[in-house]
Amino acid sequence: MKHIQKRFILFALLFVTPFFINAQITAENETDTIITSNDPLVQVSYRKVAQSDILGGVSVVNLEELTKKNYNTYSLDNMQGYIGGFTGNSLWGMGEYLVLVDGIPRAANNVLPTEIEQISFLKSASAVVLYGSRAAKGVIYISTKRGKIKPLEINVRANTGYHVSKSHPKYLGSAQYMTLFNEARQNDGLSASYSDEDIYNYASGSNPYRYPNVDFYSSDYLKSYYNRTDVSTEILGGNERARFYTNIGYYRQGDVLDFGKAADNYTDRLNIRGNIDLELNDFISARIDANATFYNSRSANATDRDANDGVTDNYWTYASIMRPNRVSPLIPLAYIDPNDQQSLGLVNGSSNIIGGQYFLGGTQVDQTNVFADYYAAGTSKWTSRQFQFDTGLDFDLSGVTEGLAFHTLFAVDYATSYNTSYNNSYAVYQPSWYNYNGADVIAGLTKYNNDEKSGSQNIGGSTSNQTIAFSGYFTYDKTFKDDHNVSAILLANGYQQTISGEYHRTSNANIGLQVGYNYKQKYYAELAAAVIHSAKLAPGHRNAMSPSVSLGWKIGEEDFMANSSVFDDLTLNLSASILNSDLDIENFYMYEENYTQASGAWWGWYDGAVERSTNSLRGGNEDLTFVKRKEFSATLMASMWEKLITVNTSFFINSTEGLLIEPLTIFPNYFFTYWPDASFIPYVNYNNDKRVGFDFNVNFNKRVGEVDLSLGLSGIYYTTEATQRDENNEYDYQYREGKSIDGIWGLESAGLFQSQDEVDNSPEQKFGGTVKPGDIKYVDQNGDDVIDDKDVIYLERAGWSGAPLTLGVNFTAKWKGLTFFALGTGNYGAYAMKNDTYHWVYGDRKYSEVVLDRWTEATKATATYPRLTTESGSNNFRNSDFWMYKTDRFNLAKVQITYDLPQSLIQNSLFENMSIYVSGANLLTISKESDLLELEFDSAPQTRFFNIGLKATF
Repeated sequence: MKHIQKRFILFALLFVTPFFINAQITAENETDTIITSNDPLVQVSYRKVAQSDILGGVSVVNLEELTKKNYNTYSLDNMQGYIGGFTGNSLWGMGEYLVLVDGIPRAANNVLPTEIEQISFLKSASAVVLYGSRAAKGVIYISTKRGKIKPLEINVRANTGYHVSKSHPKYLGSAQYMTLFNEARQNDGLSASYSDEDIYNYASGSNPYRYPNVDFYSSDYLKSYYNRTDVSTEILGGNERARFYTNIGYYRQGDVLDFGKAADNYTDRLNIRGNIDLELNDFISARIDANATFYNSRSANATDRDANDGVTDNYWTYASIMRPNRVSPLIPLAYIDPNDQQSLGLVNGSSNIIGGQYFLGGTQVDQTNVFADYYAAGTSKWTSRQFQFDTGLDFDLSGVTEGLAFHTLFAVDYATSYNTSYNNSYAVYQPSWYNYNGADVIAGLTKYNNDEKSGSQNIGGSTSNQTIAFSGYFTYDKTFKDDHNVSAILLANGYQQTISGEYHRTSNANIGLQVGYNYKQKYYAELAAAVIHSAKLAPGHRNAMSPSVSLGWKIGEEDFMANSSVFDDLTLNLSASILNSDLDIENFYMYEENYTQASGAWWGWYDGAVERSTNSLRGGNEDLTFVKRKEFSATLMASMWEKLITVNTSFFINSTEGLLIEPLTIFPNYFFTYWPDASFIPYVNYNNDKRVGFDFNVNFNKRVGEVDLSLGLSGIYYTTEATQRDENNEYDYQYREGKSIDGIWGLESAGLFQSQDEVDNSPEQKFGGTVKPGDIKYVDQNGDDVIDDKDVIYLERAGWSGAPLTLGVNFTAKWKGLTFFALGTGNYGAYAMKNDTYHWVYGDRKYSEVVLDRWTEATKATATYPRLTTESGSNNFRNSDFWMYKTDRFNLAKVQITYDLPQSLIQNSLFENMSIYVSGANLLTISKESDLLELEFDSAPQTRFFNIGLKATF
């Protein structure tokens, strides 16, 4: 702890010391977090416009102001708490939004809140049409900070805080596991695996090395908290000719693991971001932006149990599967019989004697384990380097015609990452125990593997990504006769992303035109269109036009509203759009027929000959075309009672049409076979989805005495429907058409079988295995006296792209220099399935606490879990409402108290301004299922984060 504090102080001083100079700053008025006042400029497609001139479907967060009262570490952290329409992982429930950082497609996690000025959420189709195909599901536009016309200003921010684990999984100890595993075998008609004496010895705890009871979540292996520290420095200033901004930041974060090499795990990040804005002459201006980010992540090595399962094993995956009685990780040397010179000689030859008193335990089955890995298998380091550069020129062409300008933007980003490691092999030892005069003694060791350290550094896992982007566009803005305001954009835009390991680049190319008109800034009309291109489609079908039309009416400017005692402003906007996109076209060449060759024909001309067959996997369809987003939206914005209340709400209906499928019911069944796998059926545009909903953002601002109060409420509610599906079901209740897109389908349960008579007198359940008392009983939906896949029904919504109802609330109270801020978020109306290894326990899986509520003859009246089994459990462990639960929750996401030191206290110091703050994040989850929602069983635990920070301006 002391070392952490010392490093934090020294590191803060390292950044602060070079900037101990006296610099004057220009005071600025603080604005609202949600930009609503003084008609500020908001970034939308290719331009910034006054907020009052936005034609709907756009929300914006002033992150620079928000960070003054809410420090956080991720650019999009809990944004649903400030604006409506964002579910936390999608805009208007559509998924896969496009992130643009300063107009370039970039990752949101590679720009920190301290580097950001503003974030625009472009939700409606009309707001994103100019960005082309890849933006069809919405855009989140992150604008980084830039230099300002002001004297030199230096801001330093330093934070240190601790992640505290919320909860850990509760797995049963060895004795309980062994007892219940015997019960499971008895349920299956098998003999016991463990004797009563064995179970007693494991339960007694007298010798945990001979009778291990490994708890992966004990303080022997995990810390109760770990540190995160960061420091950032901003340098900015400039004049009318040149402005500059620089951000230098560093953070380092520890790990919850606390043993072996893993105790030194860490992740760190160093970033250097800078930009310059230049006025080259009266009609040409330029900008140059650059960013370099250096990530490192150091960790102990873990052996991959199965290189073919697609899962990289680590401590948490081992913790979820390794039974507590399998192996003792460390065994004391003191247990070895002093007369057993052979064993002593064997183990003393090991280079992995831990702490001078323990050797690595193992068995013939467990010749490696994660504990031994983290002590002896070496370390690895993941390294990532990201370099971003963009530049732009702006030409004022008023000399050609008044109001005309031309803008260019060119960017090159490059990112590379790789792993370096020292991979060691190690020996483990299986002891042979015996009891001598009542004491356990090791009288022999069996060695598996050898201790080997090559000393060679291995390099692997190399990846590289490159983005090249260019846009050039004309803008035109002019007012005629004081009342007629005309604007236009004509653009060409494109980018390509090259990703290592992927043959085709991710591309977006389009030209666009937008023409706008407003009369007296009261009546608005806007037409926009983009012609897009995609190589995913066949020649002749690779281009399409996406049109959009928007209308706006500032009702508050009408004469009949002039004397309103309620409304300060009232605006209604309507838009209709059709966007073409290739986002839902997963691969290239889906329009082509696909053939493969294989050795050995399924149907040969004669026996005994080795033949090669040509198999059709897919038919061709060169008429395949873009997927369409057809949308109508309406937005209402209002300010009431002298800005006491401001409202921004949107209603939307969008239909995604022409999703690609292989239509099995349209083509005759002889066009395909399941075995061998062969098909002549092509992909076609067929499936349609619909989303209907509304979002809202309401802000209350009030001054009570000397206290400024503000309350923000935001949210989105939407429904989804599969409006067209290729299906030919025998029963109406199994049609996906008309049901939610994100539906959970499964069986309807009717409790647990209580007796063999009940099993015998119920419909036959045909899911494998013998159904017995204690198994789940299902409802026969079609009355055929058989339970099978024909009885699967629609259960509930899963909320894949966000819960049906997402809510956010933020509250600020400011008194003099003291600011209190609180943020809450909520998700309601979605369901999930307990279909993970923690809840579905069968075979030889590890037993969690959920099995304590299992069915037995003695507990059948109260049991909430099926009988235990060592078989596959194929009847019980399948999707059904028995395993379903609500994910409704309200999160107290953030509380922060900030104190701005008074000028009287710092006026004779080096500081112009100084703030200190304390905060807590992810503090509380209110839900009936809070224990489950806060639980992680195959990854690191969820944490609460407590932070203290300081910001100073020089």
